[in-house]
Amino acid sequence: GVGKTTLIQKVTQALKSSGIPIDGFYTEEVREGGRRTGFDVVTLSGKRGPLSRVSSYSSTSRCEYRVGQYVVDLVSFEQLVLPMLRNVNHGSDAEKKICVIDEIGKMELFSQAFIQAVRQTLTGSGTVVLGTIPIPKGKPLDLVEEIRSRKDVKVFNVS
Repeated sequence: GVGKTTLIQKVTQALKSSGIPIDGFYTEEVREGGRRTGFDVVTLSGKRGPLSRVSSYSSTSRCEYRVGQYVVDLVSFEQLVLPMLRNVNHGSDAEKKICVIDEIGKMELFSQAFIQAVRQTLTGSGTVVLGTIPIPKGKPLDLVEEIRSRKDVKVFNVS
């Protein structure tokens, strides 16, 4: 709630209007009647789908990924984000791109395929990643700490 996504959106708009090739996604709050009911994934190409929604009940019938009161829609998340990341990773070296990943957090990290795609994007030649990671609260998230400690990563604290 400090403005990470707002900052990402403003930087993205500035880069786009400068003609810099950019792709990626950000997460956006979904609000109903003034209260947050979940988060959507929004790709820079304009696609949108649910990342998570509030769920008051727990269904025991199927595997559920939860963060607090939110149930994560892994299928929706992966359908939107993975093709875009694969596209960034398989672009020719001639098209150096900026890839926006907002955010690499608890909800997103339920996806092993996402973890793999992020690692690939970070090691891919020529792709600059503009991403957001949470400040560690409680148990550290492996991928987040791995990213934070990379020599080729510059972390800015947003407050």
